[in-house]
Amino acid sequence: MFIKPRPLGSSSLEVASLAADKKNCIKIGPCGIGEKAIYLNSFFLDRIYYAEYTRIDRVFKRVAMSKGGFTGKGIFGSIPYLVVLFKDGTEKTCNFKYEFQVDEILEKVHEAHPGIPIHSRDAERRLAAAAAAEEARYLKELSPEAEKSVEVLREAKKTLENNMPLSSRLAFDAKQKRTLDSINPTYRYLAVMIFAAAVVCAVWGIKTVVEQGIRVGGVYVLLGFAFIFFIISSRVLPSGQSNKKYGDECYRRTLEEMERVLGGTADYPLPAVYAHPIVIDRMIRVIREGRTKTIDGAMELVKADLKALNPSVTVTQKEYDEVVIVKPLFTVNDYA
Repeated sequence: MFIKPRPLGSSSLEVASLAADKKNCIKIGPCGIGEKAIYLNSFFLDRIYYAEYTRIDRVFKRVAMSKGGFTGKGIFGSIPYLVVLFKDGTEKTCNFKYEFQVDEILEKVHEAHPGIPIHSRDAERRLAAAAAAEEARYLKELSPEAEKSVEVLREAKKTLENNMPLSSRLAFDAKQKRTLDSINPTYRYLAVMIFAAAVVCAVWGIKTVVEQGIRVGGVYVLLGFAFIFFIISSRVLPSGQSNKKYGDECYRRTLEEMERVLGGTADYPLPAVYAHPIVIDRMIRVIREGRTKTIDGAMELVKADLKALNPSVTVTQKEYDEVVIVKPLFTVNDYA
């Protein structure tokens, strides 16, 4: 190990065992998931601390918002943290740049150590209350036809759960295709023109610096590179992975793979274009609410519910998390 991580609390790991565990840990952002310990960051250094799983009481996500997020003025944004609460009551908070990395760590911890809760106690109470409220919406008894529909959908969900990476990739590719399709070609042409002008400006500036000194050409160099980086960061500039053809091809390949997987399942109850466990969960939900008894009816209601959602509609966090994943599956196919 280049830098030996320091234990949080007492530790029984030997140096050799610790070195091997850290080397082979799954690195996610500034932290890591090993077989024997979780590796945590300081403000400046990645994976500089470690804690054995036997000392951990729970691991959960905390999202803070900068002051501007509440005032609506200035630059603001959410700040995700990973919080590790120990059995002695102490805790370690790790800052992250991307929230999805915190979610990935929690998923890995839950898979390897299902006995460690991945929600705070307050969050558990809120989730329990939300689950009770949702359960209250469901009918106490379903008709035989509705029961049969729910049973078929639950069996279909098992097939998708066994191919979860494929379902996730289909949702990702649909979202990517939708994003690339929505970029106006005019913006791309404009981005190319600005990029070309910025390159010319930077080259002219470098030439001027060489011939007349930095005072004369420095401003052209800075201005040229500023616009170059701006255009690149905007992701509007056409590239090998940022064009409509690439998005269409990725989505087509993934959809064909999903169709092959579901082709071996006789009478699969929903089209491959919507093959995601969350879609089935929502179909089961509308049947249990008594809004329909059939699978076809459930699909039409799911489409209608998703189509009705727009930025002006307020939804729960659970609803939001579901919608951002599966709505592109429907919009990219125009809810057909």
